[in-house]
Amino acid sequence: MPIKKSSYKDIRRSEPRHMKNVSTKHELKTLAKNFEKLISDKKQDEAKKTIAHLVSKIDRAASKGIIKKNTASRKISRLMKKLSLSAKT
Repeated sequence: MPIKKSSYKDIRRSEPRHMKNVSTKHELKTLAKNFEKLISDKKQDEAKKTIAHLVSKIDRAASKGIIKKNTASRKISRLMKKLSLSAKT
């Protein structure tokens, strides 16, 4: 247990932050799953709408420090690649 008052304050502040970060990561995973399902169902129009929303969410998470910048870039790149490959077939 912490000894200083400031440490108690840090614990109180870190819990809501943790919950928000976890929920954001969960939301990103859910959106990515939905996107992949649309790709596998060959619904290009809906997939394009979803990817725009998903990229926005990923960029925002990266800017807030929830995920790292390079991780965000890698995820976006892979999602775009899947979209373009599905458009060709």
